[in-house]
Amino acid sequence: MLGTRRVAVPDVPYDPGMAPEGLRYTTEHEWVRREEDGSFTIGITDYAANALGDVVYVQLPDRGASVGRGQVLGEVESTKSVSEFYAPLAGRVVDRNDAVGNQPDTINTDPFGEGWLVRVEADNPADYDELVDAAAYASLTS
Repeated sequence: MLGTRRVAVPDVPYDPGMAPEGLRYTTEHEWVRREEDGSFTIGITDYAANALGDVVYVQLPDRGASVGRGQVLGEVESTKSVSEFYAPLAGRVVDRNDAVGNQPDTINTDPFGEGWLVRVEADNPADYDELVDAAAYASLTS
């Protein structure tokens, strides 16, 4: 998530319990959930949201946009910095959470729920299994 305009992650107290089971994670602090319809919901983790501080603006990709794995999906602007977030899976954007455009602080208050960012139909759904699980992500952030 924190790419070319990388924000220094401060010494933020972090509860590893904030990496829910049943999701997969990237080392750039995105989370991914496989949906029943085969699509994948993507957001940024609580750890990333805490590091960013108060989110004030979110730029999301258009529905129908093709994305490559590792490609910039959009930006999250906070009172501290502007950070890019990336596509953990290649595919096509099938939905985006326009509600976070109106209430970007939802990313801070509910990053794993109402603060989701986009849904992607993956070109290769098996790539999901290559992402890290909750235990590995908790180790990464502790």
